[in-house]
Amino acid sequence: MSSVTSNSAAPPERVEPLNPGEEAVVRALHRLIHALPRAIDAELVREQGLPLVEYLTLMNLSEAPGRRLRMSELATACEMSLSGMSRVVQKLEAQGFVQRIRCEQDGRGWNAVLTDAGLARLEQAWPTNLAATRRHFLDHLAGLDLEELAAAMRKIAT
Repeated sequence: MSSVTSNSAAPPERVEPLNPGEEAVVRALHRLIHALPRAIDAELVREQGLPLVEYLTLMNLSEAPGRRLRMSELATACEMSLSGMSRVVQKLEAQGFVQRIRCEQDGRGWNAVLTDAGLARLEQAWPTNLAATRRHFLDHLAGLDLEELAAAMRKIAT
């Protein structure tokens, strides 16, 4: 492992190695970050023909005021790059689930707007997403304090 040098005169802080429990959590988290979305995506594609990224796009738009978000805000909400989000929205637009319209505030940006057909598609796919989320994630958390877990996850994320 490479060493890191610092311009400050303070001695480096001693970093404690992970104990076995910490090590297990960190390793499991790395696997979870990749495995959970893949598992949910596979079920959505198999049962609904709708990839998870498209489901999340429709979901975020359905929760936005007026069912519309600026493309950059939608990309952030879906944890995607703007160019990646543009490709997803373009595909959803071709299916009639989303419309792109110019931003009224500045005329340079674009908003993605969920259509009635897009909302109906989201409602159709929702039970599959819910069942997959329960089966692959929530069912494994039985007996844990979920409010405490959610608070810790929000703290980590911010």
